[in-house]
Amino acid sequence: MTSAEFQNIAISIPQQPGIYKYYNTRNELIYVGKAKNIRKRVASYFIKTITTYKTHELVQRISRIEFTIVNSEQDAFLLENSLIKQFQPVFNINLKDDKSYPYIVIKNEPFPRVFLTRKKIEDGSEYLGPYTSVKKVRELLNFIRQTIQLRTCSLNLTQHNIEKKKFKVCLEYHLGNCKGPCEGLQKEEDYNNNLLLLKNLLRGNLSPVIRHYKDEMKNYAGNLNFEKAELVRKKIEYLENYQAKSVIASVKAGDMDVFSIVKDKDIAFVNYLMVRNGTIVQTQTNKVESHLDESQEEILGFSVARLRTTFNSDAPEIIVPFPIEYPQTDIALTVPKGGDKKKLLELSEKNVNYFIEELKNKDRLKLGKNVDQIKILEQIQADLQLPELPLHIECFDNSNFQGSYPVSAMVCFKNGEPSKKDYRHFNVKTVEGINDFATMKEAVYRRYRRLKEESQPFPQLIIIDGGKGQLGAAIEALDELKVTGQATVMGLAKNEEELFFPGDKESVKLPYNSGSLKFIRQIRNEVHRFGITFHRNKRSKGTFKNELEDIAGIGKNTADQLLKEFRSVKNIREKSLAELESLVGKARAKIIFDYFKG
Repeated sequence: MTSAEFQNIAISIPQQPGIYKYYNTRNELIYVGKAKNIRKRVASYFIKTITTYKTHELVQRISRIEFTIVNSEQDAFLLENSLIKQFQPVFNINLKDDKSYPYIVIKNEPFPRVFLTRKKIEDGSEYLGPYTSVKKVRELLNFIRQTIQLRTCSLNLTQHNIEKKKFKVCLEYHLGNCKGPCEGLQKEEDYNNNLLLLKNLLRGNLSPVIRHYKDEMKNYAGNLNFEKAELVRKKIEYLENYQAKSVIASVKAGDMDVFSIVKDKDIAFVNYLMVRNGTIVQTQTNKVESHLDESQEEILGFSVARLRTTFNSDAPEIIVPFPIEYPQTDIALTVPKGGDKKKLLELSEKNVNYFIEELKNKDRLKLGKNVDQIKILEQIQADLQLPELPLHIECFDNSNFQGSYPVSAMVCFKNGEPSKKDYRHFNVKTVEGINDFATMKEAVYRRYRRLKEESQPFPQLIIIDGGKGQLGAAIEALDELKVTGQATVMGLAKNEEELFFPGDKESVKLPYNSGSLKFIRQIRNEVHRFGITFHRNKRSKGTFKNELEDIAGIGKNTADQLLKEFRSVKNIREKSLAELESLVGKARAKIIFDYFKG
């Protein structure tokens, strides 16, 4: 959409708080934004000078604008977050989180069961969580079973069934883990009190749980039931040990959410600590991708809203490393300078830095399958003076047979290894006859147009198998896509193995036995193999089908049917009239039989 086109619709856009949605020509939602004044915010995209390439790209793709008016900036903030989560538009911040988090469910039934689940069903049950780790949930459930007496069976404990004495107590009752509601030995009121203890425990609020058991222990001791009093005393001791291990800052710290962020170019990492009653009950670190050069403040504000929604947080205070825009007026935003809150923020920062270091270690391990590969990539970077380590390399080559069946192939190497799932071949569509330059331009254009449209990362190094002509054609394609500079491009002369860079008069000649040239040669040989195999298959299929389709009265469908059944033209030539009739009928069988028998 141009500025002139926007001016025609500007007056129809309200000057009220709300959200706006941008759609492309294919009616796909590509961006959602919020604003205090929708018209002013949308106009800023078309009136102000755009300084970033990505914003320019967004504006170029806008075909239609929709908006929704809301009552307040806070409502706009929440609606924007909800729509981004639902539709994940390509130009919005993307919180990388494809996990299905586990919940602890309190089932909607008499004497509710408590168990782990990943599915939320609208059946009136209560879901606690979600939790970031299945292991953590299982530990919690095990802890609950050792401290709170709840049933683990799946019996249908209706009042009618209990009165009819359909059930008998099991081993769990005799071990002291259940109070036997199946035989009417425990009333629903007492069972529900145990559920309240469970909810307090899961929220990190252990004080009322410990107080309850201390009262219970005193009652047992007062009635001279010392064995049961001792069992309860062990539960209290277990709870106090659990609390001592869990409390980080202070039991008086209350409920709060703590966030920290580390940003590097278009990637950010956000850590979230959920603190309840001074206890860290949840921790999560997420990778966040930005697509319009959003600031740290914008990314953190978005992540805070998303993570608090995901984990159903109702904490009245948010701890952050710097001020952010968060329009919920009933939530306190704190940037601590010292004390327990500062220590919690530093702990969150420690977690996010540890997460980043672990990712780097995993990448090193992937590369570390062969330490020599790391050295080779580093050597290539040094020999070719590349700005980045070429962890992602793509190489293109063309094939044709006397001008017929022109194809192009691309192979991809990641971390020094072939990434075969990323290999691509291209049936040339726009080139007539033998034109190696135009064929190369088409393949390169199609490949990087797709990456650009899907906002996929570009390789650090693109190798064009050919001389200066093919290299120039590839550069033309990248220029037309306006992505020049996103990757280093070089040509590889076929005969002398010289390397050419755009605009350089002199080629680069690497030592014949150097690790760099050997690796580049390996990539070149792989693209030859991949391209020639595809070309051979296409040429063979084309030859077979053309010969059959040249027979007057025989179409493509019949030719395909014959080849599928008999595998080759040679086999078809040798079949009897009766065999052909059984497959394609008398009329077409006679045409084919007469053609081959002359």
